[in-house]
Amino acid sequence: MALDDDATLHAMGYPRKLTRRFHAFDNFAISFTIINIISGIFSAFGFGMGAGGPRILVFGWIGVSVMVLFVGAAMGEIASAYPTSGALYFSAGKLAKRHRGAWSWYTGWLNFVGQVGGTAATNYAAATFIQAFITMQWPSYEGTPQETVGIATAILLLQALANTYTVQLVAVVNRISVWWLLIGMVVIVVALTVKPSSHQPVSFATHFVNSTGFDNGLYAAMLGLLVTSWTFTGFDGSFHMSEETVQATVNTPKGIMRAIIYSALAGLVLMLALVYAIRDYAAEIGAAAPPVQILVDALGMGTAKLLLLIVIGAMLFCGLANMTSNTRQIFAFSRDGAMPGSRWWHSVSLRTRTPVKAVWLAAACALVLIIPGWWSHTAFTAIVSVNVVGLYLAYGVPIFLRLRLNDFQPGPWNLGRWGRPVAAIAVIWIVLSSVLFMLPQVSPITVDSFNYAPIALGVVLLIATVWWFATARRRFQGPVSYGSPDEVAAMDLI
Repeated sequence: MALDDDATLHAMGYPRKLTRRFHAFDNFAISFTIINIISGIFSAFGFGMGAGGPRILVFGWIGVSVMVLFVGAAMGEIASAYPTSGALYFSAGKLAKRHRGAWSWYTGWLNFVGQVGGTAATNYAAATFIQAFITMQWPSYEGTPQETVGIATAILLLQALANTYTVQLVAVVNRISVWWLLIGMVVIVVALTVKPSSHQPVSFATHFVNSTGFDNGLYAAMLGLLVTSWTFTGFDGSFHMSEETVQATVNTPKGIMRAIIYSALAGLVLMLALVYAIRDYAAEIGAAAPPVQILVDALGMGTAKLLLLIVIGAMLFCGLANMTSNTRQIFAFSRDGAMPGSRWWHSVSLRTRTPVKAVWLAAACALVLIIPGWWSHTAFTAIVSVNVVGLYLAYGVPIFLRLRLNDFQPGPWNLGRWGRPVAAIAVIWIVLSSVLFMLPQVSPITVDSFNYAPIALGVVLLIATVWWFATARRRFQGPVSYGSPDEVAAMDLI
């Protein structure tokens, strides 16, 4: 099947530079690891406790999971038709009726910034949870913002080194991460089910809480949906790894769908376990890390510390997979000449067959976003807040363009006559969730509580627009074809 994969790539105008060592499970593993139910739920659970409480944490998880499945299915159909590392920006350029260069340009930069923000946010969260563990172990320790940045930087360095040494190593690590997440989830759930002497009643799942400061309960409930939306990001990782996946036209969309379905089911179980283990709602919602406090109250300090190690490990795996996906997007975007110094970033090491320079660019850009945390957590939050909005808008553009196209040519994996309705629902949800991410999330609104996502997104779009009209529109016309299938086949790296 490798010849079929190469023929598909050649037909899109690209020579093979990367090694196909990702099988179906590996492709699924990258998106499953980036979605990362443990990391996502533990990072956002505290916010959900105040924005809707158990009712939205549980039923919001179910509802949003279904909507994300529509997004994944629409993306999977496009991935089957265009299995390239360029993924979203490439397909946007191919699906646009007019202004292909502009559609591709904006999609690529939204995707790039969203992925860099995701790597930075995940590793910063891992650093804060590491500090929480240190504090639990040695109560005299008081973490500083500078130490948080230092730990996050060390994590970035280790992840960049791992991504430098062959795609096979990354595949192995991602396989391990899947079992880490699944077994870790089971361990946490069993511990929260068996060990506590009492649990909340079944009806507690319908309990509603609004401590956002806004009087409107519906508004608070809508904000609570962000807990699930925040978790379900990064499944475009399977798409970005398609040039390294065997039977990519089928295994890439299957990887996307399986990652979403398994994450939805396993995440619901974990969410229920945490909700029913809550003991002192007021005290736990006010804790520095509410889910960690729930573990301590329900299980005791010793068990809580062991489970926290599972959470930290999940976050580290998530950051690694996120950087891998980010690197492939940089590689492809540079291959088409859309980034400064493009010839550097799309070069591939002959020894490791990986885009090593793109790896270190991804790490450096994530570090740039982490550094403001040295002075202000608010500044860091403002910068990485574009992560989710940027990613979902990048997801939405090619799906929207596919919706406008009457002669879309699907790949082997497709939705048939359901393709357009599914794409329409996906676009509606992406617009709605993107608006929610940019609305005020707590009241009163202060400098520290202000939602800086709209400003961060505006800055990104302003820079991209100025850059586009200044120089890019004259040299970037969208995805580049390096020649006929026979011509690009002769350029393959052996």
